[in-house]
Amino acid sequence: MKPWTTLRPDLAIIGSGSGNSLITPFWDDKKVVLADKGIDSTGAFGGTCLNVGCIPTKMYVRPASLARSPEEAAKVGVTLGEPAADWPAIRDRIFERIDAISAGGREYREGLENVDLIQEKVTLTGPKSFRSETTGTEVQAEQLVIAAGSRPAVPQVPGIELPQVHTSDTVMRLEELPARVLIVGGGYIACEFAGIFSGLGSEVVQINRSHGLMKALDREISEAYSAEAEKNWTVKYERTLASLQAHDPTSNVGGVTAHLVTSDGRTEQLEVDCVLVATGRVPNTDLIGAAEAGLDLHEDGRLAVDRHQRVLADGQPVEGLYAVGDICSQAMLKHVANHEARVVAHNLENPGDLRQSRVEAVPSAIFSYPEIAHVGLTEEEAAEQVGRENITTKTQKYGDTAYGWAMEDTYGIAKVIADRRTGQLLGAHVMGYQSSNLIQPLVQAMSFGVDAYTAARGQFWIHPALMEVIENALLGLEVPIPENAPL
Repeated sequence: MKPWTTLRPDLAIIGSGSGNSLITPFWDDKKVVLADKGIDSTGAFGGTCLNVGCIPTKMYVRPASLARSPEEAAKVGVTLGEPAADWPAIRDRIFERIDAISAGGREYREGLENVDLIQEKVTLTGPKSFRSETTGTEVQAEQLVIAAGSRPAVPQVPGIELPQVHTSDTVMRLEELPARVLIVGGGYIACEFAGIFSGLGSEVVQINRSHGLMKALDREISEAYSAEAEKNWTVKYERTLASLQAHDPTSNVGGVTAHLVTSDGRTEQLEVDCVLVATGRVPNTDLIGAAEAGLDLHEDGRLAVDRHQRVLADGQPVEGLYAVGDICSQAMLKHVANHEARVVAHNLENPGDLRQSRVEAVPSAIFSYPEIAHVGLTEEEAAEQVGRENITTKTQKYGDTAYGWAMEDTYGIAKVIADRRTGQLLGAHVMGYQSSNLIQPLVQAMSFGVDAYTAARGQFWIHPALMEVIENALLGLEVPIPENAPL
């Protein structure tokens, strides 16, 4: 592409994650511009999920889970050998596949005659126009989709720039498995990596500024998870990272000293090989100049959109301007971004028949150890919305079901919350083995309006499968019997 070109495409997209899927056959005879600077750490094409998020992390979760097999086997009288994780082999297996997919996606887009790929950082110059940083290419689009994603939040403390300090963007490409890791944060990214590194054999110390982990979850689940995490790695609460100091400032290798401050003002030091900062993510609206272009933002920096995914300016939707994914979605989940992309694809191609995105019954999972999944309201939120006297809850232990006996499970639980007046399911929370799969019947019931009584009794549940944990939780709710209800 020649520098200082002005392009006037029918469609422009900023971001190659879920935004990449918007280039459907509808646009084959039209002009499209796709702008993507790549992941900062690698320049990779294809967005966060593919390169530094959902997919590679789960490809680490699997070997970490297998490395824990001797501990699980011992519960049922089986002795396995001492696990040994080959970090370079695990890493190379993951990124040889992912890097090839990323490169293939870029090559495919570069080969399309109707698509111009701008592989540079871009800045909005108006609601539907932007300029690239390096070549100065101007793009003035008929329709524009902003899908520029998010990035790790990084606290500004002394030493944060040290090569031993990582975010989720970089930590998965370490040369060797670190012997001792400090993980900063108590949310899902921090907890997933604590499970990965501890499973593979690293000594993990996790710090969190509040007391407890996964505090955004239902309180009962958060407390149960925190108790299990404390058994599996070292967790230090009410501590913040104050500064980091390399053991050898002249070298890129070697450990670091982490200086911590407790909630009561005391100072502590930790000697570690590697630090993972996982204190959340921030939308990339500032990097593309969204506020300067006159677009509305939420307090946390996300683009404001309506239910059609149209971006707002001065409270009104801008015609032909859409957003999808982390840059506008509070959930910051790939399956939500994919749904939003399907909605936006339809709306771009059918401006006279706009569809709305769904915001109900959005599930998510944390692939830590133990695994957690949830959908809908927590018990606290449900009580606030419909009144404490109008909710019914049931917590079912894995260990009180036949398959739980087979597993000798001591910590798995499934919790369901419903409106006792109608039987409407309000929320579900599962912690334990395969929780991300076990929760799906509850997501389905909530999505299609099936009441708790019917969901429990209107289908067969395989005995003695682990799914009986969900059946028994539903059966334990105090809900009305619908007319002509199944037996």
